Amino acid sequence: MPNPPNAALGSFLRSRRDRLTPAEAGITAFPGVRRVPGLRKDELAVLAGISPDHYSRLEQGRQSTLSDDICDALARALRLDEHERRHLRALAGPAPRRAATDRPQRPEPGLLRVMTALDHVPGLLLGRRSEVLARNALLDAVLGVSFLPGRIFVRWLLLEPVARERIVNWEDFARAAVGGLRYETGRHPHDRKLATLIEDLRAGSAQVSQWWTDQTVTDRSSVVKHLVHPAAGLLEFAIEAVALPHAPDQRLIVYTCEPDSSTARVLPFVRSWGSERVPR
Repeated sequence: MPNPPNAALGSFLRSRRDRLTPAEAGITAFPGVRRVPGLRKDELAVLAGISPDHYSRLEQGRQSTLSDDICDALARALRLDEHERRHLRALAGPAPRRAATDRPQRPEPGLLRVMTALDHVPGLLLGRRSEVLARNALLDAVLGVSFLPGRIFVRWLLLEPVARERIVNWEDFARAAVGGLRYETGRHPHDRKLATLIEDLRAGSAQVSQWWTDQTVTDRSSVVKHLVHPAAGLLEFAIEAVALPHAPDQRLIVYTCEPDSSTARVLPFVRSWGSERVPR
């Protein structure tokens, strides 16, 4: 049996409804048998101001697009955050034109220039599917891996044991990476390479598969990453993500630190130490 026109939208709505109790939604639970801990369909329909039948069609994936008003009403009723709202709009909008996602990716020149100018801190330029488009030597030295262009960063982060060893708060970043992939699928639903990557990641880790099933959506920046370096010890970076309007599928990831911090003082040593030990 073929999938309904918008099965992804239905799955996302159902997952957000399941996590929200009537008390959290600010309503008294409707009478009758309760089979789910979260909101019932009829309760959410009332909160969103639509008919229960209309909402049922949405969860069944039988409506391919939604108006802005309906999206806003559902987002309010489900208490969605900003990233989830954008994901809902991506799922509920007209089917995007199939992009040429198989073409080789080229680094955006402006982002590449910024990364070069910031060579005193670790930098990484990622494209679709977290493909490495460029990075500097300090990034390799800090993470202990040579991220040659073409490598898939999220595959290393989620599946390689060394990532768990290097990143103290690994689970925070791993969860965010899975949520980022979910967000990307909303923007590029026809990207078969992306779908294959997600299938591989889920097959390689039960934890990743569970996070994917949770339907979490993230698009995080300005977060703190704690790393442990074999020679320099603990390092702390604020991770900033930079994107340009004309290149939305590319993101420059910059590992920043305070100029007078212990991390800043030890980075020159990390650079020289890593240049001899990072495998190529």
